[in-house]
Amino acid sequence: MSESEAQAQRVVVGVDTHADTHHVAVVTEYGKPLGDRAFPTTSAGYWEVVGFITGFGVVLQIGMEGTGTYGAALTRVLQGEGILVIEVNRPDRQQRRLKGKTDPLDAYRAAQSVITGRSTALPKAKDGPVECLRVLRALRVSAVKARSAAINQIKGLLVSAPETLRSKYQGMTTAVMIGTMARSRPSGHLASIHRC
Repeated sequence: MSESEAQAQRVVVGVDTHADTHHVAVVTEYGKPLGDRAFPTTSAGYWEVVGFITGFGVVLQIGMEGTGTYGAALTRVLQGEGILVIEVNRPDRQQRRLKGKTDPLDAYRAAQSVITGRSTALPKAKDGPVECLRVLRALRVSAVKARSAAINQIKGLLVSAPETLRSKYQGMTTAVMIGTMARSRPSGHLASIHRC
């Protein structure tokens, strides 16, 4: 394709994202396949994607699976270049069984999904106050789960502990028991189970 033809042509891109590679497919604005290729999920790989897709012409939009997970970094790079990225849902299992499942097929399907208008959602920005709250909430949920697991483990160990140790904490509420344990210090021989 000559340079003048590439500049005049308008293309749509589909991306099938994975942890180690992204498969990119380029089609004309009418859906005619032009080419596809796999790229590594590295900074250099993302810039190779930009060079690859812009080599076919003016990029109208990109349909990408997983813009918030595996495709998040590539999405940021493409949006930084002023390219419109559209979130594409992964094909359902029935469609994948009927039509096959390969990375190139999924990439071409992502492009076709944008052309037909089935996919129109813009990816979340992943910045600002909403993202900060999401991160804080995820950390809180994780901390609460870890706390519950630790309390359950302590209570499980107390069930089979020697009577002297078990009776020391018997009848205490969880909060009082944890506070008492946090303040207590071991005594006696290091190998003794009675030192707690």
